Amino acid sequence: MQIKKFSHLAKITKITTILLLAGLLAACGNSEAQQKQALAQSRSSSSYRLASKHKTTYTKEQKVVAKQAKKNKQLAEKISDLQADNEVTKGQITDLKKELTDLQAKSAAAKQATSAATAEPAQPNSDANKLAELNYQTDQEITVNNNNPTFSAADLSKDKGAWENYANLDDHNRAVQADALLNQSLMPTSKRTALTWDPTGWHNKKTSHGWLYNRSHLIGFQLAGENNNPKNLITGTQSLNNPGMLHYEMDLAYYLKQSADHYVRYRVTPIYRGDELVARGVQLQAQSIGDNDIHFNAYIFNIETGYNINYADGTSSAQ
Repeated sequence: MQIKKFSHLAKITKITTILLLAGLLAACGNSEAQQKQALAQSRSSSSYRLASKHKTTYTKEQKVVAKQAKKNKQLAEKISDLQADNEVTKGQITDLKKELTDLQAKSAAAKQATSAATAEPAQPNSDANKLAELNYQTDQEITVNNNNPTFSAADLSKDKGAWENYANLDDHNRAVQADALLNQSLMPTSKRTALTWDPTGWHNKKTSHGWLYNRSHLIGFQLAGENNNPKNLITGTQSLNNPGMLHYEMDLAYYLKQSADHYVRYRVTPIYRGDELVARGVQLQAQSIGDNDIHFNAYIFNIETGYNINYADGTSSAQ
């Protein structure tokens, strides 16, 4: 009886033990599953946060790109507008240049017509032959006729107002003489343009101090505004032009600018020897009207220190 009771108790204990083990195993299984689920949820949350962060960054970059694209478009439009304005301005400048050229041509034609109508023809120069025979010695500039100009009373008349006249080129295409009754009204109001006419004997060359020759005006541009006129240009050495003729022209310009009532009778004659193409020198005569403030008759040799000039054709060689 006791043995049966003990055997029954042993079975109950065994069953209880099995049930306890089964419960523990189930609990362990549930805990592992929960851990896996929590890990999965954690990973999912991290991925979401990372994706959200990338999405936010991408959106910001898109906004920056869009903003820059807008600025680029606006800049391109401004450039296009400026280019259009520039083309318009270029067209306006071209039209203005053409208009200015036309006006200058008309002015020159009117001036030439006035000169031809009012000025005297070139007068024979009694000093020319004597001056042509002179050879340069030591002084580049000398006085002629005791420095007294040879104008007649008619030459000094103001009845026709200010005028200028340039004698026609001779048979050798040389400039012969320029005459004028100078006044403020003849002085230029625009800048001088480049000279393009090559006077007779033009064989220029570079020297240690610049150029051997200048295109020398008989009547300086500042006095009458006459520039690229073949009748007013000769091949002159640098020293003939400056300081030779220039200091006389500066004196004349200063006198004329002092008053609109100032007039000066002026004559410039290049002196050639025979058929030579380059002048041996230039004679300048001037007399102010109504006073003696301007009064001279001078001759300037067309020479350049350190060079031998062949006056027949304008070629030269160093001494």
